[in-house]
Amino acid sequence: MKRTFIAIFSAIGILSSAVADETATAEFKPIFNGKDLTGWKVPKDNIWWLVEDGVLQVRSGPKQTGNILWTEKEYKNFIVECEFRFGEGIIDSGIHVRNMDQIQIGISGSLKRDMTASPYIPGKGYPVEAEGVAELLKEKDWNHLKIVVVGKNYTSYLNGKKVMTYDSGSAIARGPIGIQLHGKRDMSMDYRNLKVAEL
Repeated sequence: MKRTFIAIFSAIGILSSAVADETATAEFKPIFNGKDLTGWKVPKDNIWWLVEDGVLQVRSGPKQTGNILWTEKEYKNFIVECEFRFGEGIIDSGIHVRNMDQIQIGISGSLKRDMTASPYIPGKGYPVEAEGVAELLKEKDWNHLKIVVVGKNYTSYLNGKKVMTYDSGSAIARGPIGIQLHGKRDMSMDYRNLKVAEL
């Protein structure tokens, strides 16, 4: 039995090391060109997603309807990175990974507090909370978010520090990347330097 446990832990260690090596040498490609929304499924009568000076501006509409901007391409295992900056209002956004599973950015509507870098899983809410976000998050400046998606595992890094890892039972094998603008909010925020590396 002892040897079995040792073998299992050794296998986990080898897998973790392999993933770490793969992410370290990942080749990133931009998914936002800084000029327009090429490569994204732009909604009809778009009033939410604007591009100016290399920045993707996210703005609530007058009716405060929400929206998700999805990539045209689908991804399996990947790293997605971006920079984000809070604007005005109650910020409630996030990055969708393959489906409606999401890594939150800003205030949780249900918890009424900042849950940046934590996973929001439909039907489960926030099963884990990212650690140390209050000390890392810059509310008036650009922040860097990295999300590693491998199989069912989501790991997030905020401003260079690992803050969360979670295995999602609702993860799917392949899907697009999305940016959320939550409905029933009057808010603005910005994204830039969005890029992805397939693993």
